[in-house]
Amino acid sequence: MDTRRYSAGVSQYFETSPRSPNRPGTVDLVLPDLHLRLATDSGVFSADRIDPGTRILLETVPAPPARGDLLDLGCGYGPVALTMAVRARGAAVWAVDVNRRALALTGHNARTAGLGNVRACGPEDIDPAVRFAAIWSNPPVRIGKPAMQQLLTTWLHRLLPGAEAHLVVHKHLGSDSLQRWLVEQGWSTQRVASRAGYRILRILAR
Repeated sequence: MDTRRYSAGVSQYFETSPRSPNRPGTVDLVLPDLHLRLATDSGVFSADRIDPGTRILLETVPAPPARGDLLDLGCGYGPVALTMAVRARGAAVWAVDVNRRALALTGHNARTAGLGNVRACGPEDIDPAVRFAAIWSNPPVRIGKPAMQQLLTTWLHRLLPGAEAHLVVHKHLGSDSLQRWLVEQGWSTQRVASRAGYRILRILAR
């Protein structure tokens, strides 16, 4: 996640309704298998560039399952969700965030890219019966450790048997302690990649 500090009075990307004045922009997501131009705005995570951790995640993880329900937890303006949707066009990709500005951008970016398999929504909008064939996430570590742990516990329990989650977390933002905590909670968790201080953690469904 972004390692920049936030000053008092500045909207944080995990707020439901960012207070920052709108400053629309665009960023390009270029990967070997896709090129997407994404609309961004103030008050969302990494609005001025594709976050390095997100890029490392997308360059590292194997292709998602071709069908089923896939989850991008903390979608921002949609780089992870849209990549999942391109790589698994037969799947339903749930792009989840509490930030309503981010959700609007993700929906717009999916429509612009012609990706009808992306569903941008708040966590409360997903039927509790839905189970996920994969979870990819650059999680919002700045919400604090207890909230982060509760968030992951809630969604990891919704993985299908045999499914995997992949998370990217910077070592300075607690990736190693997060891995230890996940193992202590009974989740089989491995570091499968490390680059520029970012760790990619793979978690197997219980």
